[in-house]
Amino acid sequence: MEIAAECEHRMEPVLVTPSQPTPGHTLYLSNLDDQCLLRFSVEYLFVFAGDVDVDALRTALSRVLVDYYPLAGRLGPGNDGKLVVDCNAEGALFEEGFLPGLTAGEFLRGSAIAKPHESWRKLLRGAEEQSFLDVPPLVVQVTRLGCGGTVLCAAISHCLCDGIGAAQFLHAWARVAKFEAADHHVAPFHDRGVLRPRCPPRVAFEHQEYAINSLPGDGDPAVTPSLFVGPLAPVSLTFTGAHVQRLKDRCAPWLEECTSFEALAAHVWRAWVRSLGPPSDLRVKLLFTVDIHRRVKPGLPEGYCGNGFVLACAESTARQLAAPSGEHHAARLVRAAKEMIDDDYVRSTVDLLELRRDAMPDLSASLVISAWTRIGLEDLDIGAGRPVHVGPLTSETYCLFLPVVDDPRGVTALVSVPEAAAERLEDRCLHGLDDMHDVENDEQ
Repeated sequence: MEIAAECEHRMEPVLVTPSQPTPGHTLYLSNLDDQCLLRFSVEYLFVFAGDVDVDALRTALSRVLVDYYPLAGRLGPGNDGKLVVDCNAEGALFEEGFLPGLTAGEFLRGSAIAKPHESWRKLLRGAEEQSFLDVPPLVVQVTRLGCGGTVLCAAISHCLCDGIGAAQFLHAWARVAKFEAADHHVAPFHDRGVLRPRCPPRVAFEHQEYAINSLPGDGDPAVTPSLFVGPLAPVSLTFTGAHVQRLKDRCAPWLEECTSFEALAAHVWRAWVRSLGPPSDLRVKLLFTVDIHRRVKPGLPEGYCGNGFVLACAESTARQLAAPSGEHHAARLVRAAKEMIDDDYVRSTVDLLELRRDAMPDLSASLVISAWTRIGLEDLDIGAGRPVHVGPLTSETYCLFLPVVDDPRGVTALVSVPEAAAERLEDRCLHGLDDMHDVENDEQ
């Protein structure tokens, strides 16, 4: 969906600082926080049908930054080359905008959400600096719409928190804005010492998530062609709760107690491979985030704000995934990859990143899935009721699993693929899911 109208800004953006003095120190970031993969800001977009008091929201931000003070600091290089946070209370960037030519309803198209468009960038001014370090860890824009609705965009540095930490902050901000008591809510825990590397570091696993993709017999794996050729197009795929259950039922004979994520991740991965048509012998990967809060020993402290996930890696040849039994094969691989993640694996990942500061996944033939479901983003209420739309500001080559408003078991998958593959991906993902019969025999 293209936003043709221009956003009006009637005043310059302001730096919102904590309303009370905060600790002034340098915050250590774990190797999971400052790895190269996460050196960007996650741009969240919420659309509300009602109006909000922008002044109250700005005041509430100043108050909540007392507890979440690292978001008011600045990222910078430490003495050992790692990134650190200078907790200097410089402030979060806050902007107000007006878009009288846009309505909240335009973000909804039947059962599907609107696909992000480059023009959506006007909903978040101030997060587009050339250098990642030049962008404050928190940039916010509140945009009033002509229908009386509101758009809230927040760019939050991924080095400071993951989706769980971001949701924790956003809900704390919303509670302060609505003057709700925080008696039973968890205080943020900022120290990252629990995830320091071992001395000396011990890498005990192969960690295929950081290995280079290759074709069999390649002398130089670096020449493996990328599957992302040509202009990219966003694809938005909404799976209802009934669709997800049908995918789980398909996998049930081969995978006991198959979860919704396992079934859907396997299905989308397989459809993605089949739509892109890579060489049949190419080993393709599915990388997905796994929450480690309860997988490490001891568990991460309650309210932990840092990145509390590692990447799991499922790998297969394209031929195996395209076969009629490919969905069951993919689901088993997803289960096996997830079950590998335990305390030993997490510690090995932290140590690998200590030894290889430049480690990055090879994304040339990899689908990355990050789930924004079940972390409460769809319940955020800043004073205008629950959002009618939740999603990212832009669509990338990694795939987001997004909550579906008013369908707690539904999931929207949003991913960008080459334009030539977009229609094929939509067909591969949704074909037959509304039919009661099994359509696997039609997949050749």
